[in-house]
Amino acid sequence: MENKKTVTPLWRNKKMLPIFIQVLFIILVGFAISVMVRNVQSGLDQIGLKIGLDYLNLKASFPIAESLISYTPDDPYKRAIVVGLLNTLKVSFFGIIIASVLGVVMGIARLSSNWLIRQLATVYVEVFRNTPLLVQIFIWNFAVFLPMPKIEDAASIGSFYFSNRGAAIPWFTVHDHSLTWIAVIIVLAVVTVFLFKKLTSIAINAGKQTHPLLSSIAVFALGFILFYFIIGNGPFGVSVPEFNGNAFVGGTSLSIGFLSMLVALSIYTSTYIAEIVRAGILGVPKGQSEAAQALGFKSPTALRLIIFPQAIRIIIPPLTSQYLNLIKNSSLAMAVAYQDIVGIGNTIINQTGHTFETILIMIAVYLLFSLGTSLFMNFFNKKFQLVER
Repeated sequence: MENKKTVTPLWRNKKMLPIFIQVLFIILVGFAISVMVRNVQSGLDQIGLKIGLDYLNLKASFPIAESLISYTPDDPYKRAIVVGLLNTLKVSFFGIIIASVLGVVMGIARLSSNWLIRQLATVYVEVFRNTPLLVQIFIWNFAVFLPMPKIEDAASIGSFYFSNRGAAIPWFTVHDHSLTWIAVIIVLAVVTVFLFKKLTSIAINAGKQTHPLLSSIAVFALGFILFYFIIGNGPFGVSVPEFNGNAFVGGTSLSIGFLSMLVALSIYTSTYIAEIVRAGILGVPKGQSEAAQALGFKSPTALRLIIFPQAIRIIIPPLTSQYLNLIKNSSLAMAVAYQDIVGIGNTIINQTGHTFETILIMIAVYLLFSLGTSLFMNFFNKKFQLVER
């Protein structure tokens, strides 16, 4: 008699069971989404609204105090949304830069051999990290910036002016040769980086004192000065603010809401970055520091050339999370009347009643910023990964 092949039941088949579970999960998710969409559509039908983006072409009819592009209340809602997107991008971009610099400095200071510096950095981290961000925003807004002098009596530091309307600071202006200068600066930067790596390699392999950092900066500075005399002016002009009796003209103005958000976000996020930097440095094997000392490297040089390049591989992944948190935390800006994408979105919802579509737009904006940041940081991370044979 021929042996009959036993057929494994579907619920016991190790190949088909995972596929079946995934298909079932997709069906359940699709069903849940369809139920939510039907509920939204039913609710909108009851109040006489239809899902669509046609309302974005209607006149906004509300002012926006701070905008990177020209905007008037006669512009459509879609331009108001672009203004909110750019305002969110502005506070997030500068916040990431400032938080990164503060975080690295405080993280290194936490490991300083100087007792006073180490304790000051510890107090900074513990105080600002353990205080709610919204409370810090309110403190900077209502206790620091708003009590500043009136604009007529604005406090000044050089050409920087501070009042209860915000800050007026010098800013760059472009001219006919600005594009040429950008190309020149890119070339000088590439040459500087190449020279720095070459001199560093010689210093490590041959044991010669090549001063790679100073030499690279000197080459960049000499190239910059040379092209300055060739072209006849700098890459940008500088506009300095001047008080005309009612407001400052020239330079650029920063609102109280923007300053409150920028300072609070930067300081709050920098405390987490400081701990990430400290952990990354401590994560480098102690033998690396001992080897650097045995080779005669001074502590700052060893940190810059040996310890930190290895620590950056540990630092980058959690650092990405903090950048994403900063971008998402910028949605608290409406608490101090800084009109970012959330604040402008809420105004549009109140005026039009198109809650569903506007919230989807806000979600899409934060998703775009977050995915873009993650993509850049993942690319940056791959550049620092160890290449295995």
